[in-house]
Amino acid sequence: MAHVVRPSVDRRARGAFFTPPLIADFLAAWAVSKNPDAVVLDPTCGEAVFLLSAGRRLLHLGRAADDLASQLLGVDLHEESLSEAGALLASEGMSANLVHSDFFGVPTPDQLGCPFPLVDAVIGNPPFVRYQQHIGEDRRRSRQAALRQGVRLSGLASSWAAVLVHACAFLKPEGRLAIVLPAELLTVHYAQPIRRWLKRRFAAVNLVMFERLQFADAMENVVLLLARGSGGCDAFTLDIVDDAADLAGIERLEQLAVTPTEEGKWTDLLIPVAQRQLFRRVSEEKFVRLEEYGRPELGTVTGKNNYFTLSEETRCVFDLSEDQVVQVSPPGTRHLRGLTFSAADWRQLRDDGERVWLLHPDPLDDSPGLLRYIEEGEKQGVHEAYKCQVRTPWWRPPLGAAPDLFFTYMSHRYPRLVANRARVHCINSMHGIRLAHGVPRQAISSLPLLALNSVTMLGAELHGRSYGGGILKMEPREAASLPVPDPALLGKAWERLGPERDSLDRQLRDGRWTSVLARVDEVLLRDAAGLDADQVDGLRAAARSLRERRMRRPVGSDGE
Repeated sequence: MAHVVRPSVDRRARGAFFTPPLIADFLAAWAVSKNPDAVVLDPTCGEAVFLLSAGRRLLHLGRAADDLASQLLGVDLHEESLSEAGALLASEGMSANLVHSDFFGVPTPDQLGCPFPLVDAVIGNPPFVRYQQHIGEDRRRSRQAALRQGVRLSGLASSWAAVLVHACAFLKPEGRLAIVLPAELLTVHYAQPIRRWLKRRFAAVNLVMFERLQFADAMENVVLLLARGSGGCDAFTLDIVDDAADLAGIERLEQLAVTPTEEGKWTDLLIPVAQRQLFRRVSEEKFVRLEEYGRPELGTVTGKNNYFTLSEETRCVFDLSEDQVVQVSPPGTRHLRGLTFSAADWRQLRDDGERVWLLHPDPLDDSPGLLRYIEEGEKQGVHEAYKCQVRTPWWRPPLGAAPDLFFTYMSHRYPRLVANRARVHCINSMHGIRLAHGVPRQAISSLPLLALNSVTMLGAELHGRSYGGGILKMEPREAASLPVPDPALLGKAWERLGPERDSLDRQLRDGRWTSVLARVDEVLLRDAAGLDADQVDGLRAAARSLRERRMRRPVGSDGE
């Protein structure tokens, strides 16, 4: 049995994690296939888990152990890992051509000095280092390597993206790629160039996802990417299994089944074909992007919400007048339980001690109470926060007009629109929306209710980002693309549901959101949009499936 080296703190810092043998064996078997002459490259080989699996596959196909040194190729920057790789391979009578180098420093076969030929297969598990740590010269070299292959990566790209692209420069036109990637391949905006490139580069692309986490030391969902050939493709296969033990049951990796969108995320590949096609059709024919009603914008970015938002008690202690503060919806969104945030709601929160005021005095104000509060902020170091350093004076946050609607962009079940009848401002714990010119004011009342439908909920799961603990997050650009009923459909359904609004609002505040969803679906999707019961049930089931999948994410895992 091969010796297994468990991840150290250093390895986690490098974004390297031990790949379960079942996954390595599955990918190596597919990559080598039935070719005993296959030359296999692992661009970030670590302790040779993948090379070991590939070597065993080649031996099974009749290749002599002495011949493997020219067929198993590996690169790694970490010298200790390479030493361990050589020992592991030797323990089973195998050897490999192992190169100690930063992979981005290895010339490709079309450049002088390349140590490898074009290979039949690329396999592996690239290090997953997020952009905050993937910096400096490392980032510059990785982006240049990807650019040489025609892929321009953004500054937000994690390390795996460039490794993937650079590695395929070593791959024969009809070669095979079998690699472990973070599941954010399907969802994050910075991976969009990678998604386009995959469709352009390969003749067939197959994806395998897991219901459960597969890496004991990493709280990250992964996807197995298996691609072959060249010339471009317009459809992929997607298999979803419980865990690595189920990989042996996948038998149709040569067939094509689903067509990803040209732009945007591929999260919709996780739902059945019929529901995906129905969602796309209804979204195009009966729904519009939320930005057609009004563009979602970040609330006020203060630099430190705990200082700049004040309770009534704090305002009085520092003798700040109501001319030196403005009314805001308190930080967070837990208090936004219904369809409307009213002046009475605001007053109740004020009386409950919530932070309902935002510091916003005149820049020339030198009243004693304000000066004491500014001094208190400087004692806390608030003025040293980045957002405070770049504005003058630091203690006066920027303030736009009060929005017509709030958008709860971080949520568990689903994001919601809330009518801002209190006409208060908001900070960046939510988005604000001001109705665009020409949009009827009635939308302030009707959109919050009619957005509680299965098409919009499914759209939120497809466009939003999944975070640890089941959080769904939608940045302004993602919120702008959320599908909501078009004005004609909105008006038609509102004629029926407008008189029921107060009753449905009470149900929502009582936590009976599923009954509200069912009623809105009945009127909006069935009666007004003309969908049948099975279609509505299918859309609701798809939204529920993605929501449940998201809410299984452990606390501490990052966004997809």
